[in-house]
Amino acid sequence: MAAPWDALASTSVGAVATILGIVVGGFVGRRSQNQQWLRDTQTAAYGAFLREFTAVEIELREAYLDDRPNNANWPPFNAALTSLSLVATRDVANAAGDLADAIGRFALLVADRDPKNRDDLQRIMAELASGQLAFVNTARRSLDGTQQSIDRQLGGPPPWREIEPYAPAPRSGD
Repeated sequence: MAAPWDALASTSVGAVATILGIVVGGFVGRRSQNQQWLRDTQTAAYGAFLREFTAVEIELREAYLDDRPNNANWPPFNAALTSLSLVATRDVANAAGDLADAIGRFALLVADRDPKNRDDLQRIMAELASGQLAFVNTARRSLDGTQQSIDRQLGGPPPWREIEPYAPAPRSGD
């Protein structure tokens, strides 16, 4: 009589273990899928923000150098920033906010009716370049904590040596 109970007990334990394995596997698999979705969505949002930042920066730089009002396409930039805020970590959101603030200061420089000043341009371009590098490195770490920071900027605002020949001539008092 003990044999049927032993068989029933081992079958029951096996069935419970199988069901428990399915439940735990489903939970772990779903969590992994959610993390992968978030990482993919973050990557897309970070890329869209950098693309729109670059488009606005180029237009502002050209407007400044041509001494004309800017024609920046602000809606895509603001949409990318807003979308980023949905999925970014706190550090990435802060770095993006700092970069957006710098773009805002550049837009004010372009709109300023005072004579253009190469020192102002050099300062804001350095701020934009360092802000972009900070954003990229923060975004990289948020996507994969094992990624090392990069030491040089790739894309975005060009180095000063590429802008300087086109910058307004120094004023006599400069």
